[in-house]
Amino acid sequence: MSPVRRSDLQKAHESLSAEMREAVAGFAAHLSDVRRRSEHTVRAYTGDVTSLLDYARRQGAHTVGDLDLDLLRGWLGELRAAGVARATVARRAAAARTFTAWAQRTEIAEENPGMRLGVPRVNRKVPTVLRAAQATELVEVATIDASPIGLRDRVVLELLYASGIRVSELCGLDVADIDASRRLLRVIGKGDKERMVPYGVPAQDALDEYLAHGRPELVTDADDRALLLGVRGGRLHPTVVRRIVRGAALSAGLAHTTPHGMRHSAATHMIEGGADLRSVQELLGHATIGTTQIYTHVSAERLREAFTQAHPRA
Repeated sequence: MSPVRRSDLQKAHESLSAEMREAVAGFAAHLSDVRRRSEHTVRAYTGDVTSLLDYARRQGAHTVGDLDLDLLRGWLGELRAAGVARATVARRAAAARTFTAWAQRTEIAEENPGMRLGVPRVNRKVPTVLRAAQATELVEVATIDASPIGLRDRVVLELLYASGIRVSELCGLDVADIDASRRLLRVIGKGDKERMVPYGVPAQDALDEYLAHGRPELVTDADDRALLLGVRGGRLHPTVVRRIVRGAALSAGLAHTTPHGMRHSAATHMIEGGADLRSVQELLGHATIGTTQIYTHVSAERLREAFTQAHPRA
């Protein structure tokens, strides 16, 4: 039987025993209230656990305590047989391990079979990034529009590239999070972790113009704290930011670009400029240095490309 699809998760959830449904709800509360995970992560992990428990139910399990290593491996095997991407299988395995560990701690289950569950190795892709000149062209596209929306869009592009923050972090900024005297952003990242992120003079110039002539025209009672506002005065939505970046890339004659692509570009350019990995890790808000190390591979590829083009014995 094929694995549960997202559209079928509600039906799968309803087919679970009352004890299993209660466990899913308790796990979701743990992720949200204790682990402080984002709404997206909570939704993804609880969906994965629902899929796991539905598989276990089909194999004859009735409680969370019935989960064992064979059931976990069988579930992952079913996913792989259905053609689910390796990265997705790895994430679902991680969700299962987190769930079984939580179930044991809360005494819903006596054992933690996930502790012995291997996680598929994922070949990490080297991200596609813009050249420094291309990033400059992309950001400067918005300087020609002095309307309130144009001034806002310029801030969006400048801050994304200057700071390398995530699109959700950008949209979550309040006016009070801007420290103009030191050119720092107070950013709330994953897990509600706070960090201070620097930005440069061009971004400050864009902020000054927007705060003086753009934001006052957009602000309403809908959200008078948010830094970046939509046309109706509410906090800017990530979907609109993606549209702004896509439109700017098109205007600059560049390939399809996303806010995450600008984050990749900012990180790569900092490393190429001599920044150390620990500093870039802190700036990006990565939990581990291993996540940041991907950008050293990007720089190595750039170096190899330059060598191949320029060296007479390449």
